[in-house]
Amino acid sequence: MSLKIDPSIFEAEDLGEKSVTLNMEHEEAVEYVREICERHGFGIPVEFSPSDLLNEKVGSDRDPYYVLGACNPRVADKALDQTMKLGGLFPCNMVIWEEEPGIQQVYHLSIMRVARLIGIAPDNDEWEDIVDETGKIVEAVFNELES
Repeated sequence: MSLKIDPSIFEAEDLGEKSVTLNMEHEEAVEYVREICERHGFGIPVEFSPSDLLNEKVGSDRDPYYVLGACNPRVADKALDQTMKLGGLFPCNMVIWEEEPGIQQVYHLSIMRVARLIGIAPDNDEWEDIVDETGKIVEAVFNELES
């Protein structure tokens, strides 16, 4: 299958990609990321461990991998006022995986930016405000994770 768009045209900033490495054990990293997200206005309505699921269901031997589905209800409400299709990307995930014991990678991709790039969000000032607002919240989370 060929893509209709060349992904190499996007920079990390276009996608709202953020990443940080944490020097701690996996379970500690999950709790640490959760606490910081909550401190900055994200609730965690969804969470799961794909590695646990895959290890159990298909006999994988995956290292720890965890998804915290973060949501700022006020921003999500404004976003849904602009496009109901955004629910297809909900929630804003913070992904934590173990690079090696004691080394965890935290990754985030802006669903607000991606929604605009794939055409399910409007190209208007209201959406730009939503992108800016979520970007500032995520930036604060990653600034604290990096400190």
